[in-house]
Amino acid sequence: MNSEVLMSKNAQLISKREENLDIKETSPKNITVVLPAYNEEVSIGSAVIRAKKYADRVIVIDNASVDNTADVAELAGAEIVHTRYKGLDFSIKKGIKYAIDSDILLFMDISICHEPKLIPKMLEPILNNGFDMVIGTCFVESNRLQDNVSFLNKKQMENGPVGFFVFSKKCFETLLNSPTIYISSVDTVLSFAENHDLKAKHLNLEEEHIFSLFKRYKIGVVVPAFNEEFLLGETIRGIPEYVSRIYIIDDCSSDRTPEVIKSLTDPRVVSLRHEVNMGAGKSVIDGYKMALHDRMDIVVVMDGDNQMDPAQMPRLLMPIIEGKADYTKGNRLISKEAREGMSAWRFFGNTMLSLLTKIGSGYWDLMDPQNGYAAASRKALEAIDLDSVYTYYGYVNDILIKLNAYGMRVTDIVIPARYGNEKSSINYRKYILKVAPMLFRGFLWRLKTKYVLLSFHPLVFFYVASMALLPAGLIFDFWILVQKLMRNPVSPNYPLLGVFMTLMGIQLLFFAMFFDMQSDISKKLDRSF
Repeated sequence: MNSEVLMSKNAQLISKREENLDIKETSPKNITVVLPAYNEEVSIGSAVIRAKKYADRVIVIDNASVDNTADVAELAGAEIVHTRYKGLDFSIKKGIKYAIDSDILLFMDISICHEPKLIPKMLEPILNNGFDMVIGTCFVESNRLQDNVSFLNKKQMENGPVGFFVFSKKCFETLLNSPTIYISSVDTVLSFAENHDLKAKHLNLEEEHIFSLFKRYKIGVVVPAFNEEFLLGETIRGIPEYVSRIYIIDDCSSDRTPEVIKSLTDPRVVSLRHEVNMGAGKSVIDGYKMALHDRMDIVVVMDGDNQMDPAQMPRLLMPIIEGKADYTKGNRLISKEAREGMSAWRFFGNTMLSLLTKIGSGYWDLMDPQNGYAAASRKALEAIDLDSVYTYYGYVNDILIKLNAYGMRVTDIVIPARYGNEKSSINYRKYILKVAPMLFRGFLWRLKTKYVLLSFHPLVFFYVASMALLPAGLIFDFWILVQKLMRNPVSPNYPLLGVFMTLMGIQLLFFAMFFDMQSDISKKLDRSF
């Protein structure tokens, strides 16, 4: 791609909001910004132009890039330093040598953070509060296993990766004379500062960084609402600012929900009313269709009853943004603390549905399938036939079946339950009786689509054989038992045949389930976390 075109495109990304920042463009200090970069031609131009707003010099340390990173950076006005080595520690040493005459050095690792608008916040402690070193950490990448372990052990997640270092002249002169620069962790850096009589500060930039990241995407939120006059307004007011559109689907509410929707002043709200009650699934599907029409990149579903904490939304979004998942959903069943407020009967019903949905959908590692707090990429929504999705509450289970058939990556995100005084309107006995046949039909459809039409796997034969042998064996065993109780003569070979049929059916079923687990693409997803 032509370097001048790249620079022009990057320059257009500069945010107008930066004009209102507190740090003035001209500072009495001589400030140098150093940007270590490796194959960052798409973003380096914008980063340089925006960094120049706050610095006297911008130096790009090109770590042997094989694309046009250096050319784009130079066109944007940066000084270029070529190296053959990668790593922020080496870049810091190199940057200090090339900017030794500066009063303040700021290093921004654009592989972690592409937001120069955070530079003023990083400079402020040194400019105004006399600090010698400031470390800025960004959000931690999503890690499903680590998240679950931390939640179970009631531990906080570790600090995120370091995106910024800012050094005063006293600090970088000390670093220049040090044999080694240790930046493996925030604690190590702070310990280094303490040992060298340097005043250091750690800034957690997770919230600002996440907001800036999410604003690059068109994120829509679908809010199905049925008789939610008391909680709908609070739900909408809690939706974060980085969301582009809010789609409220009023499923023929008979209370004041329509009036509440009309009274909302949020310009992001788009509403649709069903004149006939069509079910929760239909409401969500209509919301998905509206979001796809508006070309949303990611679509989140939040019920209108305010049970879904909007502060947890980034954890649903990040695996999709990082390319680790196509669809994410909440999980309240991982521990007693996570499902706090959930009744024992509701927990039992969710557990039973989890088991049935594991078999039906093929996502064997998922729990809490009834959790409607979910995020879907446009790719996932475009892959499935939305018009064929179940329109009752079981739509979430049906969507999982369809996603698995088409190879979409799905993962659970541990999100604690948030219940108020409201009560679930679901009768779990009737619900399971209604949803179970749908899951079985979906299961058969998934086997045909995934393992016969789109590819082939012999597990189909194992499933079919087990579905024939196991029921037949159980029925035959029951018949033998009845005959014994009625003292009717039974061939001595019959019990052996019945046990053989039953055990063989169970064995074939386990083999089929094992192969299904092995082919589950979500297993590959776990390895990438």
